[in-house]
Amino acid sequence: MLFSNILIYFVVIPLLMLGGLALCRNIKQIRAVAVVGSTILTGLSVYLLVDYLGLRAAGESAPMLYCDSWTWFRDLNINLSVGVDGVSIAMLLLSSIILFTGSFASWKIEQPKAFFLWLVLLSTGVFGFFISVDLFTMFMFYEVALIPMYLLIGVWGSGNKNYSAMKLTLMLMGGSAFLMIGLIGIYYQSNAPEHTWDLLKIAEYGVNADWQNFLFVVTFVGFGVLGAMFPFHTWSPDGHASAPTAVSMLHAGVLMKLGGYGCFRVSMYLMPEAANELAWIFLILTGISVVYGAFSACVQTDLKYINAYSSVSHCGLVLFAILMLNTTAMTGAVMQMLSHGLMTALFFALIGMIYGRTHTRDIREMGGLMRIMPYLSVCYVIAGMASLGLPGLSGFVAEMTIFVGSFQEADTFHRVFTIVACCSIVITAVYILRVVGKLLFGPVQDEHHRQLTDATWWERLSTATLIVCVAAIGCFPNFFANLIKFTFDGAIFRAIGLN
Repeated sequence: MLFSNILIYFVVIPLLMLGGLALCRNIKQIRAVAVVGSTILTGLSVYLLVDYLGLRAAGESAPMLYCDSWTWFRDLNINLSVGVDGVSIAMLLLSSIILFTGSFASWKIEQPKAFFLWLVLLSTGVFGFFISVDLFTMFMFYEVALIPMYLLIGVWGSGNKNYSAMKLTLMLMGGSAFLMIGLIGIYYQSNAPEHTWDLLKIAEYGVNADWQNFLFVVTFVGFGVLGAMFPFHTWSPDGHASAPTAVSMLHAGVLMKLGGYGCFRVSMYLMPEAANELAWIFLILTGISVVYGAFSACVQTDLKYINAYSSVSHCGLVLFAILMLNTTAMTGAVMQMLSHGLMTALFFALIGMIYGRTHTRDIREMGGLMRIMPYLSVCYVIAGMASLGLPGLSGFVAEMTIFVGSFQEADTFHRVFTIVACCSIVITAVYILRVVGKLLFGPVQDEHHRQLTDATWWERLSTATLIVCVAAIGCFPNFFANLIKFTFDGAIFRAIGLN
């Protein structure tokens, strides 16, 4: 039966939330649906995590667990096929936490009913994408996650929101066009006995060697656009800067992870020979993303643009690590997706809270906020320390794993680019400490700011949840490393030949 599989509830619950929101009559009911629904999703993610670890400990060795399939369109062999491994579960947990905290961060949003309807629709696409093992269904959920972004930014955004929304939509849809070409090519060029969209079956039989290079390039570019890979990153800073708080949190924290996850799950997994042959090309582009994003953040004065360019750098590091093709670096890539998702959501939540009080995001117009709103200021310092890689927080664990794994490659090319990428740590420290010093400890620039209030209870709940998660990864890295370890020890290891 359809509802006998736990994974399908990650789509069913958001759909029920959409129905509940449509019936809501007032703001209290809207908030209740958003909070209760996101809480259930978070609890379901935690339950799935515990159960998954128990099954692995009991000896389950299949590449994907909780697999099931329901026929959707028989003529093209399209099925609603689901299944997860440790990487998928990590992404589901990240998505549910950010949806939960984003619900509280949007407590005072205007037109809340329409806003949460579109936000939950976006999250439906995200959850569906991470549980899908059918390429067609995965692509469908991918599109469902992208489409609401235009309205969420165009209607509820700020600044030059119409330009930003259109630019984001056009560039991501352009990436989708590349992706669609690649997925159709994989469907027709797989070596399976019959045409199939099933990811596991395609991985088992492989893809036609004559087509692998072309299909690897178009799928990696398609997903790389969403992962803000240079030179396709320009939509990201404008989109982040104009988006409302919860959308920025979900956008940077989760939606951009679809790019890294897709590159890993589709491009690397299904076309390993092409990955080994062509990884160096994209390694150059992602290396540029890492350093360019960090340098660009240094010269910004808008808090959102600073964090947006920082996201370009950190997400570039995810793709950079995946392309190293070894177990340590790829483990670091997944941990970086978790770390960046949490800390950038925390950043955008705090920026939205500060902007809601000061009505400016220009660091030149703010100062001395530590004395005025100490709770929000301390949270901002913690987010900044996680971003620059302070030991004990998630950023240090993720980046150290990536750099150790990357330097594991003994040839000059890989080691030179690893050293270049390591320079981003120093650059990140420059812009983070600059902002913290100016924003929190400088002189008060506007006397009206002295009358501002500190965080409310819902803002404290949202930020405290994210801080606890950032600290948990930093203090207990082995737990998360073991969660995703089996993925690289199993089918991926055999296909790509990770070392």
